[in-house]
Amino acid sequence: MRTYLIRRLLLIIPTLILVSMLVFLTVRLIPGKVIDQMVAQRPMGGGIGSQIDVEALRHMLGLDQSIPVQYGKWIADMFHGNFGKSLWTNLELKNEIGARMPITFELGLMAFIIAQIIAIPIGIYSAVRQDSIGDFLGRSFAILALSVPSFWLGRMIMVFPSIWWGWSPPMSYTRFSEDPWTNLGQFILPAVLLGLSMSGTTMRMLRTTMLEVLRQDYIRTAWAKGLRERIIVVRHSLRNSLIPVVTIISGQIPVMIGGAVIIEQIFNLPGMGRLFLDSINTRDYPFVTGINMFLAVVGLFLILLTDMSYAYLDPRIRYR
Repeated sequence: MRTYLIRRLLLIIPTLILVSMLVFLTVRLIPGKVIDQMVAQRPMGGGIGSQIDVEALRHMLGLDQSIPVQYGKWIADMFHGNFGKSLWTNLELKNEIGARMPITFELGLMAFIIAQIIAIPIGIYSAVRQDSIGDFLGRSFAILALSVPSFWLGRMIMVFPSIWWGWSPPMSYTRFSEDPWTNLGQFILPAVLLGLSMSGTTMRMLRTTMLEVLRQDYIRTAWAKGLRERIIVVRHSLRNSLIPVVTIISGQIPVMIGGAVIIEQIFNLPGMGRLFLDSINTRDYPFVTGINMFLAVVGLFLILLTDMSYAYLDPRIRYR
């Protein structure tokens, strides 16, 4: 186990280096430069004076250097704990992440809990009662959850209740410490929408894997021994069906940590997703690259934790 863990941790290093290169180059290939946006917002005249201002601005931001030099300085700053400053506001990224991460974490945690509350019971029931009316309803619900975009539902919730009943979700963010009930009321709708969109995949996968397990010989033996259905389903079938499901769930967690960008935008939640979208729109290179690297680190460690959990779910798995 120890050797396997050390080897996996060492493999994270070249992966992060490759990700950093791709992110650093890709964000600079997006059409529209940050200098052009800054110049467009400044009252400048024509002629040579404008060119001097542009060159001075580019030098001040360090964008007049070659891409390899900029990349090297960025990596060096990362090693010293400096994750970058905004080209527009000069705010440090680590402070912005610290301020916005609790919002996205609350939204993601609520969405994760809602998704599992919906997906696991329906997936188990659909597998145990295969081809019943409940199974068809559960599969139809899963397909509906996969097919209907959460951002479309969010827009419908924002528009139609305000037209029909004069009600709309609160648009001003309230901290949990200030008013817990108002805070939870503001998060429940976006969390339900995000949870629904994630539950469909989990439902389908859990049903499929449980059907495979329920056809195994040891399950038939358990039925022949006269064990109760609840013990067979929960103790013998569910645990052995969870490895593919856990893999899918772990892949959804970085999405929740990054924040559902459109959901946060619709419900005016100042989380990580909204920060990321604003940074892309303003071509704030340090913030875009820093947020991508943060999500990459979180995603890689989640993958590692998921792989380590396989041995707990299936004792036959050994790490060498």
